[in-house]
Amino acid sequence: MEREHRHIQLEDYQQFIGAESVQRIRKKVRNLGHMHVVNVNSTYYGGGVAELLSSLTLLMNSIGIRTGWRMIQGSPDFFSITKKMHNALQGGKINLSRRKKKIYEEVIYENSIRNHLDQDMIIIHDPQPLPLITHYKKRVPWVWRCHIDLSNPDKELWNYLCQFIGKYDAMILSIKEYRKDCGIPQLFFMPAIDPFTIKNRELSEREINERLRHYNIPTDLPIIAQVSRFDRWKDPEGVIKAFKIARREVDATLVLLGNAALDDPEGEKIYHSLLKEREDRIIIISRDDTALVNALQRKAAVILQKSIREGFGLTVTEAMWKGTPVIGGNVGGIRYQIKDGVNGFLVSSVEEAAKRIITLLKNEKLRRRMGEKGKDTVRKHFLMSRLLEQYLDLFGSFEAVYRIKKGVLKPS
Repeated sequence: MEREHRHIQLEDYQQFIGAESVQRIRKKVRNLGHMHVVNVNSTYYGGGVAELLSSLTLLMNSIGIRTGWRMIQGSPDFFSITKKMHNALQGGKINLSRRKKKIYEEVIYENSIRNHLDQDMIIIHDPQPLPLITHYKKRVPWVWRCHIDLSNPDKELWNYLCQFIGKYDAMILSIKEYRKDCGIPQLFFMPAIDPFTIKNRELSEREINERLRHYNIPTDLPIIAQVSRFDRWKDPEGVIKAFKIARREVDATLVLLGNAALDDPEGEKIYHSLLKEREDRIIIISRDDTALVNALQRKAAVILQKSIREGFGLTVTEAMWKGTPVIGGNVGGIRYQIKDGVNGFLVSSVEEAAKRIITLLKNEKLRRRMGEKGKDTVRKHFLMSRLLEQYLDLFGSFEAVYRIKKGVLKPS
């Protein structure tokens, strides 16, 4: 017997965004149905970029825009270098040696041979595949989408990368604070979530408890959790310190759940460095289990995302969608999601985080009210349908420009 497969359609979002919004988006697709788009990044799983592309490429295909997704290949040396670049773009330091540049550029050159990019729109994600553009004769729009916090990048590295960025037609950043001059137009698209994935769909109480039992996560006390890659910018050490302060006044269990992306060689080291903090009420788990993420975000009394740097912070969005109050670092894209004291709390220190944990655990009514406001915020601003519409507007603007260049359309 054949199994019937179905992926999410735009109309599935109507329950959240209304029929008028669905019709508006459908109308924008009418002149773009011939387009073939390709996205290129460095990993198929682990981290927000892969999650975004997984859902967005399916949704684009469902409305009639052929949309592909390619992943570059690289050696451990290459990904070690690009991780150092990632850290330096977020304010860290890097020794940008000739050897590092040579490895970075040679691996990208090899990928350019394997990948034949001749679609109608090329979207390159983050620094890893950035130099690909130098190895093609550019006949269509190329867009660089940077998901990283660029508020304070290493100057030498930024100047080096600008030689590649300047060849693109446009650059997309998450928020306006990341604006950087490289001589090309800049757009600002905040990320979004897919409410229909295993990670975000509704779960029954039985399903939630089954997942938590499977990992021996106790539920007899309120759960405080942080769900994110094991990355120093997410400050897992600070989360543990805040929890230890808070439990002087409230009883709870802390769960740190994370993983290491394929393109992040530091993740495993950070995970192992945290294991010394394990105890009965401090649980540290490294697993790729999206159902567990969903269950934990729904069961937790409070979710933390105490980032020091954060391009956007989709784990904040995910938890808010589930009606769980979030305490987030007062940085980057988190500030665009959380309105302090209204739908969550923003904090800038371990002590502030501990204080807000105590406040929320002692006030169930406040937790419920913030959770409801958080979910409404995501429904209005951070669902995948909104991001899809922004990309359609981008495609439409480039379509007009390139038709003018080809003489098909006269400029107004």
